[in-house]
Amino acid sequence: MYRRSLALLLLAGVAVLASVSCTKDYVTGKSTFNLMSESSEVALGKEADPQIVAEYGLYDDANLTAYVDGIGQSIARVSQRPNLQYTFRVVDSPIVNAFALPGGYVYFTRGILAHFNSEAELAGVMGHEIGHVVARHGAEQQSKAQLAQLGLGLGNILSEDFRRISGVAELGLSLIFLKFSRSQESESDLLGVEYSTKLGYDAREMAGFFRTIARLSDDGGGRMPVFLSTHPDPGQRETRVAQLAAEWQAKIPFTPKTLDRKDYLRMIDGIVYGDDPRQGFVENNVFYHPELRFQFPVPAKWALMNSPSAVQMMNAEKNAMIEFSLGRGDSPKAAAGSFVQNAQAQVIREQATRVHGLPAHEVESQVQTQNNVLHLLSYFIQKGNAIYVFHGYTTNALYPTYAATFKSVMVGFDELRNQAALQKQPLRVRIERVEKAGDLATVLRGYRTEEKTLSELAILNGMTLQDQVKRGDYIKVVR
Repeated sequence: MYRRSLALLLLAGVAVLASVSCTKDYVTGKSTFNLMSESSEVALGKEADPQIVAEYGLYDDANLTAYVDGIGQSIARVSQRPNLQYTFRVVDSPIVNAFALPGGYVYFTRGILAHFNSEAELAGVMGHEIGHVVARHGAEQQSKAQLAQLGLGLGNILSEDFRRISGVAELGLSLIFLKFSRSQESESDLLGVEYSTKLGYDAREMAGFFRTIARLSDDGGGRMPVFLSTHPDPGQRETRVAQLAAEWQAKIPFTPKTLDRKDYLRMIDGIVYGDDPRQGFVENNVFYHPELRFQFPVPAKWALMNSPSAVQMMNAEKNAMIEFSLGRGDSPKAAAGSFVQNAQAQVIREQATRVHGLPAHEVESQVQTQNNVLHLLSYFIQKGNAIYVFHGYTTNALYPTYAATFKSVMVGFDELRNQAALQKQPLRVRIERVEKAGDLATVLRGYRTEEKTLSELAILNGMTLQDQVKRGDYIKVVR
């Protein structure tokens, strides 16, 4: 059995290596290692895009989305892969982030758009993300991951002990590729400078945005380490990108665009800031969803993570979880049957029931996973035309400990009638024209800004609290 498995795996390895495509690097013109064809690269991005949208949701602002897309398409046209079809999306997340998938899919969070203070900053970061696509960094990393998995597979067959330390081996592999990833980030910085400079943007403003990233890292409890990050240290990037910007402006006939900071600020006036309570929030151990008009209790001291696709709650010991999501089926019983079939669950008991007058179906079951047997309590509840699903799960041994907690959450599902919760609105970035000059701290206090948020708003404005603000300048406030 061992020899047959090893032979099959080695044959698979030969097949993988035989399919290696030494494709052209669009940036250097040289051949580059890649297991993924360009058509596969595009297909990978196309397949992953709906998952990204489901996880984060799209930000509902057609004008802002069109604005971001317009800048992205302009930069794509001056890149080394202008014929690739690019898709640019604004996702509904407060996290300050931008990222790209293989095949031309580029995403900006509303959080990062709120923190930009000029179109040039946006264009520089956009160029950086398009650089990842042009240089096929995602495809390269995917190829390396395939070889890494092949190596781990051999190790798992050869040694039982290797399985016990495979987590360490995976960390080692990630550290091996970490330096290469930082090299990719540096290459994308260079491409971001090149593309934005060709369009007349001052790429030194992208360098300045790295100062914002560094301040956000500091504000979050500690500086991003230089040698254990997939991104270079923000301070180092700021210096290097500023140097590259000067070099590129001298290298080409540089004609600077006429830009005004207030034009960008007007584009983001009203953008949601921080978590959006309309998509769900927790207050006094109750989760409220104003848009979908439901609520349910949250166990005390359990962590909760809310996304457009699911709500997940986990206990402090991290050995029990409750997941809430939309189900599929024409009725609670049909949705339960679909779950049992797809999960190959062994039903212990099930019954039709009602939850606060709503039709429901309760199922207790066991599901065999690769490493364990999970014991689940599930509720399928119909509200209007939607079927909502709760799954509470833990190990067989711990199920008696958490069964009552699971059930209390699920039978607590109810119509949201609390008017204060229904009317809860998000904080938004508002753009204000300064009427009286002063340092930023004094100006912000003039807009009734709380003392505890002054530093946060200074970062949001790309300034320090001591910076002088002139009458007629525009600043961001949050309310």
